[in-house]
Amino acid sequence: MTENKQTQPDFAMPAINFSTFILSLNSAALVHLGVETDPTTGTRAVNLTMAKQTIDILAMMEEKTKGNLTEDEKRLVTHLIYELRLLYVKQAKGN
Repeated sequence: MTENKQTQPDFAMPAINFSTFILSLNSAALVHLGVETDPTTGTRAVNLTMAKQTIDILAMMEEKTKGNLTEDEKRLVTHLIYELRLLYVKQAKGN
């Protein structure tokens, strides 16, 4: 029987808060759009279905948290959704 050891990262993980959660979704969307390299495979690939789903999750989070965000959090979510939607449309058109 082999022992399953979990390895600890060589760096400290950032504290989880709303902004870091939203930024992690943004990173996932960028990977799905082929803008960023997938950290698990080291390659870039476009998956528009997953990109759209992640963008839709961000939009849902924006809607569900209305009135409960700081101005900085609200600006962050709005900006990221806008930028991701532009990238999505560009990628969907094949540009």
